[in-house]
Amino acid sequence: MATIAAAPPYTDTHVHVEDNSVWSWLTTVDHKRIGALYLVSSLFFFCVGGIEASIIRAQLAQPNGTLITADQYNQLFTMHGTTMVFLAIMPLSAAFFNFLIPLQIGARDVAFPRLNAFSYWVYLFGGLFISIPILFGLAPDGGWFGYAPLSTKAFSPQHNMDFWVIGLQILGISSLAAAFNFITTIINMRAPGMSLMRMPIFTWMSFVVQFLVALAFPVITVALVFLQFDRFFGTNFYTVGKGADPLLWQHLFWVFGHPEVYILILPAFGLVSEVLPTFSRKPLFGYPVMVYSGILIGFLGFGVWAHHMFSVGMGPIADAVFSLTTMLIAIPTGVKIFNWIATMWGGQIRFTVAMKFGVALVGMFMMGGISGVMHSSPPADLQQTDTYFVVAHFHYVLFGGSMLGLFAGLYYYFPKVTGRFLSEKLGNWHFWLSFIGMNVTFFPMHYAGLYGMPRRTYQYDAGQGLEMFNLASSIGAAILVVATSFLIVNLIISWRNGARASSNPWGAATLEWTIPSPPPEYNFAVLPIVKSRYPLWNMKAGEQLVHETTYEEEKNNRIPTAKELGIVLPNPTIWPLLTAAGILFMLGGLLFMESSPMTSIGILLIGAFWWIGSLYKWLMTPLEDHH
Repeated sequence: MATIAAAPPYTDTHVHVEDNSVWSWLTTVDHKRIGALYLVSSLFFFCVGGIEASIIRAQLAQPNGTLITADQYNQLFTMHGTTMVFLAIMPLSAAFFNFLIPLQIGARDVAFPRLNAFSYWVYLFGGLFISIPILFGLAPDGGWFGYAPLSTKAFSPQHNMDFWVIGLQILGISSLAAAFNFITTIINMRAPGMSLMRMPIFTWMSFVVQFLVALAFPVITVALVFLQFDRFFGTNFYTVGKGADPLLWQHLFWVFGHPEVYILILPAFGLVSEVLPTFSRKPLFGYPVMVYSGILIGFLGFGVWAHHMFSVGMGPIADAVFSLTTMLIAIPTGVKIFNWIATMWGGQIRFTVAMKFGVALVGMFMMGGISGVMHSSPPADLQQTDTYFVVAHFHYVLFGGSMLGLFAGLYYYFPKVTGRFLSEKLGNWHFWLSFIGMNVTFFPMHYAGLYGMPRRTYQYDAGQGLEMFNLASSIGAAILVVATSFLIVNLIISWRNGARASSNPWGAATLEWTIPSPPPEYNFAVLPIVKSRYPLWNMKAGEQLVHETTYEEEKNNRIPTAKELGIVLPNPTIWPLLTAAGILFMLGGLLFMESSPMTSIGILLIGAFWWIGSLYKWLMTPLEDHH
């Protein structure tokens, strides 16, 4: 049962002075710093998306609301969905991918550190490009799903949807770059003895997600390129009057859109599968089945897309096939629920804030999953589609599932990221207000939908039985705003002044807990040799670990630098940032294609030269300096 080769006990990184200048962050290629950048950026966009939702709920709190106009409402609900899916939940998952995957597999870095930095800067620039127009009343206004032909120039003549089309292509470049990087990292950079079936569940679920991204994003890229050509160059991919298929966009979008649901939820499943065993003091029940069920979810996720289209008249055979596959995917998802319950059963449960969020995910996602199975029946779906019942369903999946799981991971791994604990007192306020606010917001939407409340409408008349449900949802949204403020305050206070954490404050089992908190720049002074799925729980008596000490033992020692240990690390470089900026500049030039074609071509050419020049400098700059 021996697990890890012995190594000298290197200690607390706080004793080592780290460069925290702005330039060091702009040029960093350290996966841990990039994870921190993703964390801060995604939480910022999460707050932006929450503000957009709050305005929507304030408008709908009373019948015939007049807070905003119909056009402003269209922009807000489009940007709320786009922001939460592409700018908040996905990159918040990416923060954990970046920070944890190398640590969990015993690696010193990711396979392509510069590509990793590039993916972050592309995400940031794409997020700003798609978000800033709302300040000028030019935000995308065709829904986060951008249905064509309604999003073509004939029906959406302003620049609103141009920002969406270009912005999503930029964000897709970021996601694909990250996916190729993490797939290569997990396959090639595992520590000696770290077989696939010894990897932590979070790394496994992340592995599945990267394949989903690599296979799904090219499909929406094709759809977006078609739409871009229709809008800028007068082609007819979505012009039904010229012979286009009216369902082409829907098929292309949902072939991406349903795997996207699992791209959003599987990282949260992985985090909860780390949290529940640690605070139950038990290994995860049925580890192999959890792995295979995650793979099966990813596989089946590509075969259910048209359950979003039961109302379009595909015919009984297509409806029956997609109804069946939708029911089928509930099986591996249900397996995870039962395995989490079995993990907690009989365990010595410790209800930290992280554990509370983890347990909440099990219950709340189960509610979202059950209402999802209801939609696998075409007759039921025909009644519920485009009503608030569906809004309730996917918010129980994405908030009750993805966000609660990501919050669990945030409280669990914050000590490892920063060396300090988040406040459990403030965390409990955050948890209970989030739990109560979520249910007060989204549960009444089931009833509003069944009473006939349509989605994407900015007003409703009195006397339809909808007033109480909408008012409750709006009150719940206000509670969620207060809950999130507790999280933000907790993060700001604890980042610098939280209680200090040792290398393994929770008594966890996996490799990332064997090194100091926060980890040194090189992660592992000596690469571990792994002989067990739970290295810290399956030791021989008296065996020395790579590193597991208390903060008191660490603080009087100085951590060696990479140079002192002879460890070669990649050089920081500004070129990934500048290459990402070149892509933004180049694609942004398309906005002027109609009003001033020569200006547009000029900007495109400048952006192209900028991009090619930056890429050339990136490739010509040495990756490492050998000592």
